[in-house]
Amino acid sequence: MTLLRTALSRLLTVIVMVAAGLAWTTAGAQAAVPDRWGFALVDISSGLPDLTHQAGSWPAGQNVTVTPGSTGQVYVRFPAIGVSPERQNNGVPHVTAIADGPQYCQVQKYGVSGSDLLVAVQCYHYSGRPIFTPFSITFASSTGTLTPPGAFGYVYWTGAAIGSTYNSAGNLNVVSPSITPGVWTVDLPGIGPSTTAGNIQVTAVDSQRPAHCKASAWSPTWSGQKIQVRCFDAADAPLSTGWTLTYHHERAITGGAVPPRYFAYTFDNVPGNPGPYSPVPPGVSYNSVGSYNEIQTAGTGLRLVTFHKVGVLPDDVQVTAFGSGPAFCNLLAPWTTYGNEAIVRDVACYKGGTRQESASMVTYVSAR
Repeated sequence: MTLLRTALSRLLTVIVMVAAGLAWTTAGAQAAVPDRWGFALVDISSGLPDLTHQAGSWPAGQNVTVTPGSTGQVYVRFPAIGVSPERQNNGVPHVTAIADGPQYCQVQKYGVSGSDLLVAVQCYHYSGRPIFTPFSITFASSTGTLTPPGAFGYVYWTGAAIGSTYNSAGNLNVVSPSITPGVWTVDLPGIGPSTTAGNIQVTAVDSQRPAHCKASAWSPTWSGQKIQVRCFDAADAPLSTGWTLTYHHERAITGGAVPPRYFAYTFDNVPGNPGPYSPVPPGVSYNSVGSYNEIQTAGTGLRLVTFHKVGVLPDDVQVTAFGSGPAFCNLLAPWTTYGNEAIVRDVACYKGGTRQESASMVTYVSAR
């Protein structure tokens, strides 16, 4: 009788939790983050981009495709991961230019096209001249919560309001525009440690003007992450525009962890260090298989980044400049994977048309 009462009591508890919509905080629950994700290396303006560098949560047999728009504009179609427009949280994309020169890419707009996700990407020469440039792109959309130490959060700022948002602690993200144009403070409450740990990626979103954005300050506290975003126009003047921001701690830029088993990120916070060096504090340079990441100079404004033991195709790399000035960063060439090493040769940073040393955040993810 006692055993029967115990079993009935446990069953009733489960029924009440389900009725109340309470979430289980188990490893199985974490696997639900993200709901939808994808990435690609777009090396052509029309057709099927490199299959060794694209993957996503779409059904097997489907692929990313691209079509050209005006000069420097490419429409990227991610199959079967479009998020209902009625849903307030419709995810965020990030893009990074891949060019042997001072070029950058931004998102113009993104949204649902049938069951697909369509992202309009525009690339520019630093002077503001539209130009076709290869780029890497990621997208993630998440719901649900995570138990620490994993943390994941994002915001899409439309230029006037929050257009999409997610916080893995279930809290409300807040964006506070500064009285100074082109500067915002982002509060991600309840996620990440109170010490400096994790990675940040920022991408400009503007359908009319050249824009490049970056993280310019970062203050982890006991109550969450406080991140400052700054954006600039083609003349490096402060610009009020839209942008996307993602913070991830011991999770991939796409939101997941185991899967994917192989991912890493690092923060080149001493760009004058010739290296090779592994950044500190240790929390800013994470490697999912317990190996290490290292950075070294490859010339003025060029940084060779190696993510050890995690290089597995298909994969993606994103980079964001860090600091208060108008410097921006791209990838000099597509990254390579060799013997499970992911080699980024190189992160290139510019002020105007000139390479210069700049802090940057780099993140790597495999689909495996």
